[in-house]
Amino acid sequence: MSETIETPVPAPMAVVRGETLTKLPEDLYIPPDALEIFLETFSGPLDLLLYLIRKQNLDILDIPIAEVTRQYMGYVELMQTVKLELAAEYLVMAAMLAEIKSRMLLPRPAGEGGEEADPRAELVRRLQEYERYRTAAESLDQMPRVGREVHLVVIENDHPPVKRIEPNVSLFDLLDAFKEVLVRAELYRHHRVQLEPLSVRERMTRILARINSEAFVSFEEMFDLQEGRRGLVVTFMAILELLKESLVVVVQQEPFAPIHLKAAA
Repeated sequence: MSETIETPVPAPMAVVRGETLTKLPEDLYIPPDALEIFLETFSGPLDLLLYLIRKQNLDILDIPIAEVTRQYMGYVELMQTVKLELAAEYLVMAAMLAEIKSRMLLPRPAGEGGEEADPRAELVRRLQEYERYRTAAESLDQMPRVGREVHLVVIENDHPPVKRIEPNVSLFDLLDAFKEVLVRAELYRHHRVQLEPLSVRERMTRILARINSEAFVSFEEMFDLQEGRRGLVVTFMAILELLKESLVVVVQQEPFAPIHLKAAA
């Protein structure tokens, strides 16, 4: 018996106008600048080298130059593959690594003290210096910006603030304010066929829900002028009961000024 081998169906790449595409069209034109990639991981060739060394926990004083050069050239070829514009310093570093690699394969000339000069010495010195500067820059970046980049401006006022004594709100002041509310309520008088029961205790609860101990509310805002005289009287009685129980505070900045309420602390 012969077995039938099924050809795998390629996965669709995209669906354009209801048509499934399994491969790129032959007449597809992609502009050279259509793909733009920003690499923010490395700020220069020394940063890339330092990353490769720290990634493998290598000793910076004993760098395996052949392996590091291979990985470095892999990154350079990758950037060339995606058509990134390489900076000249990356190519200069690649040439330096290639030179050091070739010098490592040749006999080393003896130095002044009779020891052989290490071709990696200059590269190690530059890497250590770059690492010190990068560590210092990261430490500076973690410092508070206030006093370093942002300076607070403090303006001293030579004249002391004038302390205004708030007058005590008496019962007669409340009656005068309530009289003005009644006058305004006359504009909203209308005939009621059915009277709704009004509760002073329920109105006290509603007033406490509208005010708090942080902000003041105008005395006139406590009244709904459309409720008529009966509703206004109930609200006023509820405010008096709250004052009697020390649940609200009534203040007035100056004589004949508007009266405000807030919840007692």
